[in-house]
Amino acid sequence: MAQQGMKRNLQSRHITMLAIGGSIGTGLFMGSGAVVSQGGSYQAVLSYILIGVLIYFLMSALGEMASFYPVSGSISAYSGRFVDESLGYAVGWLYYVMWILVAGIDIITMSKLLQFWEYFQQFSTLTLSFFFLAVLYLINMLSVKIFGEVEYWLTIVKVLTVIVFSLTGFALIFGIFGKQAHGLSTFVANGQVQGFSFLGLFAILSTAAFSFGGTEAVVVTAGESNEPAKTMPKAVNQVFWRILIFYVATMFIISAVISINDPRLIGGKGVTASPFTLVLEQAGLGLAATLMNAVIVSSVFSAGNSAVYYSSRQLYSLAEKGYAPKSFAKLSSKSSPQLAVVVSIAIIALSFLFEYFNKDGYYMLLSLVGVIVVCVWIVAVYSQIRLRKAIKVQNKSIYDVLPYQAKFGVVGSYIALVLFVALIIFQAYADYTSGGMAKAISDILPPMILLTVYFGHKLATKTKTISLTEMDISKYKG
Repeated sequence: MAQQGMKRNLQSRHITMLAIGGSIGTGLFMGSGAVVSQGGSYQAVLSYILIGVLIYFLMSALGEMASFYPVSGSISAYSGRFVDESLGYAVGWLYYVMWILVAGIDIITMSKLLQFWEYFQQFSTLTLSFFFLAVLYLINMLSVKIFGEVEYWLTIVKVLTVIVFSLTGFALIFGIFGKQAHGLSTFVANGQVQGFSFLGLFAILSTAAFSFGGTEAVVVTAGESNEPAKTMPKAVNQVFWRILIFYVATMFIISAVISINDPRLIGGKGVTASPFTLVLEQAGLGLAATLMNAVIVSSVFSAGNSAVYYSSRQLYSLAEKGYAPKSFAKLSSKSSPQLAVVVSIAIIALSFLFEYFNKDGYYMLLSLVGVIVVCVWIVAVYSQIRLRKAIKVQNKSIYDVLPYQAKFGVVGSYIALVLFVALIIFQAYADYTSGGMAKAISDILPPMILLTVYFGHKLATKTKTISLTEMDISKYKG
């Protein structure tokens, strides 16, 4: 970035916590039960392992590019520099829309969860949504240091919750807690209820992908990290353990403790729909529902805070590259893109109205986000493949060019690219066969928008795909 750019005020501990807690939120706390109920224990655990492997490949590719080219709004910047300026334009706006929708979903979810307590039932979800949007506005307007500190402590709460849940779950499995014996017998029984289905597995994979959504967002902070060459690789290396502990272990515990026939896995309201609560109840913890609801609310608040941050930084990045009005690239004295924050907040508010006046609005937003994030992942891994090709064509050494090298090189990226594309195709097919075009439209719309904006910008500006021989692979000096 230029000297007028953002200050690098996020410290290593902030980046570390953003990496650890980036994807711990609504998907893990609230959606994991639906995955088990829909696919059974075997497919649920398998789906999270498969998506976890792909996410590791994705994060390795992103860590490689982020340490080499640490800028705010990085995925758009990567595709614009390593593929085509029009692709950077298209995915940049798509990524911005995604974070706007994610912020809206998180805040709406938090407002619904708060009505678990009688006091908050006197307020509508719309009123609560606007109130907490105002709180997030203040946090993001102050400074990135404030944002970093808020996320640091909220992530600690989330991580401790998952650790307590894991210890309690394994204690139940080994008969230390609870009145009922649990173990592999429950896991096996849950696996036998649902038979293996190819399309069913891909349907679960898409749900798992939504749960992992946000993992990639830590690279957006590269532009404000004070040591991106060190913090980005460290953040990537932590992904493996986060996947193993926070997702695979969680799915195993839920599958081994809770019967797949428990209607609360998919039919409960508010906190009772969370398998985290059900596991704690099995352990005989009477205050489980209240405590877990408080934790889930704080986790969703954290996710919403991150979403507002990422959306404003993405808009800032678009403006800095000339893809949006330059006024959005202006920074306050505290290095905050305040106009970008204000506009993002205003658009997020529109999602509240859409959800409030549309009975299916909440689920329509969820469906769109799930496919949008996979589209963004596809562009990200393809950008890394192009960078590696350019290094090879220009007879450079990856060890001289890249501060960090992905352990699986481009092999992992190719695997992720193929399977991400397959995920969208089979998800669309599965939805079409079960609900027609009305159900499949949320799967088809995001890639169609991406391609339409890409080719539209290309026709309007006459951009060309960047030649591998002419690609700028000099080290970033921002």
